[in-house]
Amino acid sequence: MSHKLLLLTNKNQQYRQLLASKQLPDLTILDENDNTQQSVQHADIWLADPHLAVPYLTPPIQAKKNRTQLKWLQSTYSGVDALMPPQLNHDYTLTNIRGVFGPLMSEYVFGYLLSHYRHHVQYQQQQTQQQWQPKSFSSLQGLNMLILGTGSIAQHIASTARHFGMKVTGLNKRGSVVGPFNQLDSIDNISTHLPAADVVVSVLPNTVQTTHLLNSTTLALLKPTAMLFNIGRGNAIELGALQHELTQCPQRQAILDVFDQEPLAAEHPLWHLPNVIITPHIAAPSSPAQVVDIFSQNYLLWHQSLPLHFVVDPNQGY
Repeated sequence: MSHKLLLLTNKNQQYRQLLASKQLPDLTILDENDNTQQSVQHADIWLADPHLAVPYLTPPIQAKKNRTQLKWLQSTYSGVDALMPPQLNHDYTLTNIRGVFGPLMSEYVFGYLLSHYRHHVQYQQQQTQQQWQPKSFSSLQGLNMLILGTGSIAQHIASTARHFGMKVTGLNKRGSVVGPFNQLDSIDNISTHLPAADVVVSVLPNTVQTTHLLNSTTLALLKPTAMLFNIGRGNAIELGALQHELTQCPQRQAILDVFDQEPLAAEHPLWHLPNVIITPHIAAPSSPAQVVDIFSQNYLLWHQSLPLHFVVDPNQGY
């Protein structure tokens, strides 16, 4: 059976070239010069940046009038929040990108951790003044890392932490045992684990249950010297409460890559706090080559009517 693929990305030409090199059987990539609305009506597979697909996913009430042939949408991102609103049509199989972000996320987290604990900035400042002033030695060994979420990214970070001699606790929805953690527990028991954590890393998805999990009550439990990373989804942290806690405890550090609203508003006070590092959602970008590799593997499964990898449950949001 032949299939028609619609590209809805900001890098269509690059994706087209990469897909052509894969020579996938019975797959026609629709011409991007065609009318997009007509292509939407004919394509049964979409490879799409989620926010670019949203305008073509009509609400269920209108779906019969504007019915598409869409059977499978492969997201180019890990996060598919834009596709989750209940008013959108979900009458298709949705898959996302997984399994490629762990190394990049680990680089991000441990780059900042090592810089902080080994005093890189202070020594660079001393160098500009020709000062030779050794500081007391700091190490990651023996520190407690608490990871919120235990998926593939969390598991890779946990492995790296164990390599540095850290003790790692993972929290997930059920407290089920996975991966290279020293300890696992239910996310419902977060308040039990926060006071002991030297480093907290949130890789949580955006769900109703994770919204403002880190709030005025839970953030107040952090050690005065704790470091907090948010590299999952911005909804996990109540920013007003975080601002208050960081102001009250200047030794605490927050490294934030994701926010509820992106970009973070220019007038937000977090920009000006000296114990905050803000990055523009760059901890682990996916490359078109990686996306095409995952799409191609999934397409060959689809072509044989086999289950796909990385299927997203619209009821769970991940």
